[in-house]
Amino acid sequence: MLRKFFGCYVALGLSLCLTQLIPDRMVIAIDTIAPISQDDLMAEGLRLEKDRRWQESIQIYEKIARKSPQNLELERRLQIVRVHYDVSRRYADRSFVSSIERIQPTAALDLMGEILTKLQLYYVEPLDFGRLLQNGTAFLEVALTEPEFCRQNVSPSVSAESLEHFRLNIHKALIGLPSASIQDTRNTVNRIATLARDQVGLPPTAVISEYMAGFVGLLDPYSAYLTGAEYREIMSQIEGNLIGIGVELWADGDVLRIVEVFKGAPSQDAGLAKDDMLVEIGGVRVADVGAKRAADLLRGPEGSSVKIVYERGRGDRRDCTIKRRRVDVPSVSTATIKDAASGIGYIRISNFQRTTTGEVDEALRQLYSQGMKSLIIDLRRNPGGLLDAAVEIADRFLPSGSIVSTRGRNGQENRNYTAKMPGTWDMPLMVMIDEDSASASEIFAGAIRDHGRGLIVGRTSYGKGSVQGVFQNELSEGGIRLTISKFFSPAGHAISARGIIPHYVFDDSYDAKLLASKTGERTSAKPVSQNPNLTPDGIVPTRGDDKKEDNNLNSSEANDLSRAIDLARSEFPKLA
Repeated sequence: MLRKFFGCYVALGLSLCLTQLIPDRMVIAIDTIAPISQDDLMAEGLRLEKDRRWQESIQIYEKIARKSPQNLELERRLQIVRVHYDVSRRYADRSFVSSIERIQPTAALDLMGEILTKLQLYYVEPLDFGRLLQNGTAFLEVALTEPEFCRQNVSPSVSAESLEHFRLNIHKALIGLPSASIQDTRNTVNRIATLARDQVGLPPTAVISEYMAGFVGLLDPYSAYLTGAEYREIMSQIEGNLIGIGVELWADGDVLRIVEVFKGAPSQDAGLAKDDMLVEIGGVRVADVGAKRAADLLRGPEGSSVKIVYERGRGDRRDCTIKRRRVDVPSVSTATIKDAASGIGYIRISNFQRTTTGEVDEALRQLYSQGMKSLIIDLRRNPGGLLDAAVEIADRFLPSGSIVSTRGRNGQENRNYTAKMPGTWDMPLMVMIDEDSASASEIFAGAIRDHGRGLIVGRTSYGKGSVQGVFQNELSEGGIRLTISKFFSPAGHAISARGIIPHYVFDDSYDAKLLASKTGERTSAKPVSQNPNLTPDGIVPTRGDDKKEDNNLNSSEANDLSRAIDLARSEFPKLA
């Protein structure tokens, strides 16, 4: 089974493209370290590594990599940390651990053959089986340093010295072995698994599983082996629902704050509210394990319960027990009129899922009935989602022409998506993006920019120009997420490592400055004036028509939104 989508759905929220899946949405905050030099950022990443806070260190290194793409040492560290994260996330997932205990080695080898066949058929680049074996060996070497892997698979009778000697010499077993085909690869992995069993008592299925994860996980940053629980949750997120308590969280170090409680969710029924700070989840203190790991504890099967201790304001500590259930997660998190006098509408899209088109259509109808004459679409922190949803939303604003094209090694992935006239909205348009707007968000913003259909404002987007397919395993639960093609904007621009460059950049000084549309160089355009109506929380309640703060915006994002509204007031009349 194959499902296509842009971007990677993650856990508690869709932040950077990582593979951890937990049943609510989370954003990991690294803004607090943004002004630090790259050397200091690197030191911070190394410190996080020592604390085994793998996902946070990945985000630090990715932040540096965007500014130093040729830094080979950084790329090496990033790959090592990604492998640590991959191993730790799988062994924190009971569905994966139980599969290791249940599947026999021969069945595991058959599953590996199934996965290799899919890689050979669908992966965007030609395969090198020798390289795949090196990648799988790297995963096994790292796994042997991970406490949970060792606790599950290594007998206490095996000495640390024996285990380390085996770990450091695994690669030697590959020397001279053939690696030209799927069968060669299967034979070599079987040989390594047998050596691991005989020398240090490792279960062969555990070894084979690390090779399978390595075959996929080091192809590129977006391909990954999915556990059974992860596969199910990706499918739920694509459909716009998932199992959990129904919150969006902001994670920063050992701070875990609620930024949104979903309407009708168990969390709302239990009385949780925006800005509540989670202190303890399932008996585990957030301060002891860090926000990201603590948030993982919100995961659980439908109908199970979790006890949460939280603080509301200073010193007001409360607790509640919440039963997990299926929650409908909105794609449109905000739809409102930001300026009644000017008729400026505002829609914030958090991700592109199966329900997005219907939600946007309904939001447009409601805003139009309220007097909308122009529109701001906010795609900040939107990491992507379904291909079809991105195309359908772009089609709402483009009367004709190309929206996006995809190119893969498999000819079936070569497609051109075009706009159709019926249902097109013709009004001044602005699209907000930032460094975490990725994939499907870049499809939409790129199409609007290339066609000159509207203004792009904010910060240069992430630069993820690839399409992933989600394949279900036929011989076992779980699946793989695999990069199957690359996409290009209507003008033929590749998005990877480049991103979408805004017409107006909101830089660190928060002045909006115009970028030349072709060269990307700044002009001497006059900065946008400061808004005299700006309130302390960054929201612009013009003439009393929108006094409600956007629940999922931090103060920096709210400030940028107020500047976008200011810019819309001055620029939209020219576009009408």
